Amino acid sequence: MSTVVFKPVVALVGRTNVGKSTLFNRLTRSRAALVANISGLTRDRHYGEGRVGDHPFIVIDTGGFEPVATRGILIEMARQTEQAIAESDVVILLVDGREGINAHDHEVARLLRKAGQRVVLAVNKAEGMRDHADMALFHELGLGEPHPISAAHGDGVVDLIELALAPVVAERPEPDSGDPESDDPGAPDHRIKLAIAGRPNVGKSTLINTLVGEERVIAYDLPGTTRDAIEIEFEREGRRYTLIDTAGLRRRGKVFETVEKFSVIKTLQAIEASNVVLLLLDAEAGISDQDAHIAGFAAEAGRALVVGMNKWDAIDSEQRDWVRREYARKLRFLSFAQVLTLSALKGQGIKPVIRAVNAAHAAAFAKLSTPKLTRALQAAVEQQPAPRNGIFRPKMRYAHQGGQNPPRIIIHGSGLDAVADPYRRYLEGRFREEFKLAGTPLRIEFKSSHNPYLKDE
Repeated sequence: MSTVVFKPVVALVGRTNVGKSTLFNRLTRSRAALVANISGLTRDRHYGEGRVGDHPFIVIDTGGFEPVATRGILIEMARQTEQAIAESDVVILLVDGREGINAHDHEVARLLRKAGQRVVLAVNKAEGMRDHADMALFHELGLGEPHPISAAHGDGVVDLIELALAPVVAERPEPDSGDPESDDPGAPDHRIKLAIAGRPNVGKSTLINTLVGEERVIAYDLPGTTRDAIEIEFEREGRRYTLIDTAGLRRRGKVFETVEKFSVIKTLQAIEASNVVLLLLDAEAGISDQDAHIAGFAAEAGRALVVGMNKWDAIDSEQRDWVRREYARKLRFLSFAQVLTLSALKGQGIKPVIRAVNAAHAAAFAKLSTPKLTRALQAAVEQQPAPRNGIFRPKMRYAHQGGQNPPRIIIHGSGLDAVADPYRRYLEGRFREEFKLAGTPLRIEFKSSHNPYLKDE
């Protein structure tokens, strides 16, 4: 039996702009949540890991909570917060010490009392108010002693989290470590980090909800609903994944708000942090230049790539032919990627997508032996020698692997500086065919040996 470490779950709840994301970043010692002085920045629930003393814990950042929300995205945000409350062992209700109590604070407090969840009341932005008489006003929320903190400066944060965790840890202590020999800390982690990227409103969050079987991230018919990059642990048919739902990238000319700029950065960081990128396209809307920009960034970053044509069921055969032609014209540089059709909303075509992701991951981390690479190189050169450069023809002697994710093949020989791109692409195709490297970019580098008898001019 491997060791199971109990990690209590702490949910951060409160109305908009009280500092929940700032507190989340301090507790997780990261900048995983977006923070700006803009109301309503966080929408989905966002998970992170923290530690105080010897006790690890999981913290959930939530969107601004409006229990009486009656319109659009606010209702979805409220549902996300209610789900976070249900998942947690303790809730920290954050209020604004400078603005005092308002009607929303009372509504949130009422809902928490009704839920019967353990709640700790934290008064944020309380610099210099620890012994101030105004702290007594927060007793009227009926949630016990208010605890003054400053999430931005860290004042009182450690005391707050220790207070929140103390009864939970006491009730559910860590189990015995079990058999230490069963764990292999040197074993590779086979979890696939899969970033789901695409333009706003192509169905990324809907696809994740379909995969995990719950409304794990908000799926709402409004471009730009997702702003943070949300990570979700997931398992399917015995294979472990970390799904990353990213904010939809917009064209640069439309990135006006500070929030949008942050979201673009988070999306690009998510692509770089992933093993495989699932580029989701909207078959109804067609292929845009922005799709090409996202694909180009993923390919330039060397990430394995699978392309999913979403909403395929919503278009007729004529439109499908048009989309295929547009794809061939605008995304022809993705010749290495598998292209699959699906409907995230109806759950159609999901299994082939997962198989393609697994295959792309395997190709990205393939181990290529030097003898096999050299034999494949020699066979390719024998079938089609490299073009001459003047009176000399480049000579390729052997090849070896120089890296993974993406695979990098280094070819040694003489006169290789003159090898043109068409011949490089020919070799790439031969290596892909020989080693079944579909779904991943492939880097080929040439290294020419130095002639010791040539004198430097």
